[in-house]
Amino acid sequence: MITEKNHSLRRLNTFGIEARSREFCRFSTADELAETLAYVREKKLPLLILGGGSNILFTRDWEGLTAHNTMSGIEIVREDAQQVWVRAGAGVIWHQWVLWAVERNLGGMENLSLIPGTAGAGPMQNIGAYGVELKDIFHELEACHIPTGEWHTFSADDCKFGYRNSVFKNVHKGEYVIGSVTLRLQKEPSVFHTAYGAIAQELEKMQAEPGVQSISKAVINIRSSKLPDPAQIGNAGSFFKNPSVAVSEYERIKNEHPDMPSFPGTEPGTIKIPAGWLIEKSGWKGFREGDAGVHKLQALVLVNYGQASGDQIWQLSERILHDVQQRFGVELEREVNVV
Repeated sequence: MITEKNHSLRRLNTFGIEARSREFCRFSTADELAETLAYVREKKLPLLILGGGSNILFTRDWEGLTAHNTMSGIEIVREDAQQVWVRAGAGVIWHQWVLWAVERNLGGMENLSLIPGTAGAGPMQNIGAYGVELKDIFHELEACHIPTGEWHTFSADDCKFGYRNSVFKNVHKGEYVIGSVTLRLQKEPSVFHTAYGAIAQELEKMQAEPGVQSISKAVINIRSSKLPDPAQIGNAGSFFKNPSVAVSEYERIKNEHPDMPSFPGTEPGTIKIPAGWLIEKSGWKGFREGDAGVHKLQALVLVNYGQASGDQIWQLSERILHDVQQRFGVELEREVNVV
């Protein structure tokens, strides 16, 4: 197997951070993946699997092999009168898959429009936006066990989805390579999620009724208006998770800040507070130091204005975590994967 040496990863992460990998390759088939896994076992190299690079922060070079997952293809694998099961290769760009479904008026993915990254990353962190999470439409995935090379099928129960979480981020972290993802979509959708965020207002502005195509367009409009395009400004989308706090904690903060927004928490007896609001109220929105900063329109997004290092972004996030903890007594958690 031939690999590229000392390969730059700058174009393979949406932060645009300069980091180098000791060795680099791409794989687009199960056979190529098997060859890759055999290679790292033989050479005893650490392995890093990259998809869209939209949820990763490099703070150092990678002293091993980086393998870029480019497994492609979208196909209908099963259907009945109401539903259709659609499988995509893990390397398929997520938004391209959404557009594929929207063009066919298949319901379920429309609220997840314009989320950066690939299909394989979706279940890893249970991506979600505007009241919908991937787990709501997930059927199964196929993944290769790195130590043995065996392929396993994971159901939704097997994945143990949580808020921006799954077994692939904890108990099975670094153990599997996702090869394909299958979602269950609706042929004639009649239930739409418009209550979250500004979707209803955007639909009204568009003079459009709720539907697969109109909601997708509304979400694209909203995201484009407040989230920076990684092609223009390096970023990884939401850098922090929205914290869930106990009702007593919520009431304590609400008494001091009556304008604080909130929504139901991930666990019974908890309430979720927007991390962006906490960061903005702590004075960080629009902050910039060198080329590392906090976006001027969305405090949840840390940005690289050009030549920031991963460590500079990391140190900025540390300061934000500390300030929010000191001001509100709330501990934020990073959503991005840090290398």
